[in-house]
Amino acid sequence: MAALEHAAVHLGVILVRGDSKLVIMQISGKWKVHGGLYLPYYAKAKELYQKHKERVRMEWIPRGKNDLCDRLSKQVLKDMGVRFRIQPE
Repeated sequence: MAALEHAAVHLGVILVRGDSKLVIMQISGKWKVHGGLYLPYYAKAKELYQKHKERVRMEWIPRGKNDLCDRLSKQVLKDMGVRFRIQPE
């Protein structure tokens, strides 16, 4: 979502890389969305993507190739006091 919001205010090409194949494929329109608790977030992200899709490219990165980014993003959340219940360290 943050990358798509960035695309709304900055010129140039934006490459969004993510390790959730579901998210990348749904936002880029390759997979259908069937509902779920994340639906409001999907709708906002999809709207942003549609407005800037000529400048935004989505790329899926398998989690096994994303170790450093995964660790860094988790550290930011830990620093904010977020506790991990689903994917503990």
